[in-house]
Amino acid sequence: MMVEPNHDDIRQVLRSLPRRVAPSQLDARLRVLASRERQRRLQRLTWKQRWQTALDHFQLIAKNSMRPLALPFAGGLCSAVILFSMVMPGIAVRASDLTFDVPTVLSTVASVKGVQPIGLSQNEVVLDVVIDDQGRMIDYVVVHGDLAMKNSELRRRIENNLLFTQFTPATAFGQPQSGRIRVSLTANRIEVKG
Repeated sequence: MMVEPNHDDIRQVLRSLPRRVAPSQLDARLRVLASRERQRRLQRLTWKQRWQTALDHFQLIAKNSMRPLALPFAGGLCSAVILFSMVMPGIAVRASDLTFDVPTVLSTVASVKGVQPIGLSQNEVVLDVVIDDQGRMIDYVVVHGDLAMKNSELRRRIENNLLFTQFTPATAFGQPQSGRIRVSLTANRIEVKG
């Protein structure tokens, strides 16, 4: 059988126990914990506040991780600039050093080996002639002198002359390539430009 305890007796026993005094910092600790919990709940109310909290947290992590690297980076950069400024005057290139450059022939333009004069009147005819990689004329375009080229006999003489002219093809890295040259025909002379 169970005896029910008397409530008055329990109260008397509890009152007779020695009083425990709370530590002096307990009040301050509880206030700090309550303040932190309140701040945490306020930060999670809206998405904007959550985003701002995450951004602040990321900036703090970035600042804490970059601070140990900043001093060595700045020191390395400054020493590199100082060393470069000490070495650079010894490497300066003088203009007189550039005059002894050896020319290389990596590419050449098409040219004419030989051409026979054409009996033209006072009119000048300028042609752009397309040369294949074998040195033969493929096509031509009249740049200047359309009126003179309307004369069929003159046109035939110019075309025959171009067909039998020997051309040197253009080259790129020693390999023959097709190219274009400008031929200027006048009464007294023939001028060729690559």
